[in-house]
Amino acid sequence: MMERLISVCLWLILALSLISRVAGNAEGDALNALKTNLADPNNVLQSWDPTLVNPCTWRNVTCNNENSVIRVGLGNANLSGQLVPELGQLANLQYLELYSNNISGTIPEELGNLTNLVRLNLCSNALTGPIPSTLGKLTKLRELRLNNNSLTGQIPMSLTSIMSLQVLDLSNNQLVGYLPVNGSFSVFNPISFINNRLNYPSPAPPTPIFPSTASTSSVAGSVAIAAIVAGAGVVLLFSATSSFL
Repeated sequence: MMERLISVCLWLILALSLISRVAGNAEGDALNALKTNLADPNNVLQSWDPTLVNPCTWRNVTCNNENSVIRVGLGNANLSGQLVPELGQLANLQYLELYSNNISGTIPEELGNLTNLVRLNLCSNALTGPIPSTLGKLTKLRELRLNNNSLTGQIPMSLTSIMSLQVLDLSNNQLVGYLPVNGSFSVFNPISFINNRLNYPSPAPPTPIFPSTASTSSVAGSVAIAAIVAGAGVVLLFSATSSFL
């Protein structure tokens, strides 16, 4: 009986190990797809070896305790090329930072699958095309920086539903259409959207101010008191004149 229990435990440990390796390899494959699609003159990605068990030892990659990728930080790395849809397979990714490179092409719609993402920073690149509406599924996103690219089209209304959003910068693109002012966008000022081709909503007309009922009653009461006082003064003056005569 004891031998059977030990055998079952060993089998479970082996199965969990294999599952972990498969997951690690899948994430490594996704990142390797990005590597093969980028030009890397400074060899920043040299340590990205797809033959390793997982990518947790790769430079500029951070993993959690389960050896799952939670951060890819490749800002200001002199990279060029295009993003790949395989990035959407990094299910536990929280930080994707590829700012200040020369990455071109479009933003993959598959980034909307990164539902644990907290920060997405793709600013200061050469990205074109629309902002994917799928980014509206990133309900944990706190920071979205897509400024200083050449993005076109309208701002997806789906972004206004990300109520966790605290930092937003879409400035210096070629975005068109009306600027959303509802939902999470209601707290951001125009500097987040400057240097686009957006139509800003007209300011609301000032609300007319009417005297309250209490104020009207107070004024009427004051007028009535003044009239009574004035009338009493006339009576006193008439009485005084009659006595003199």
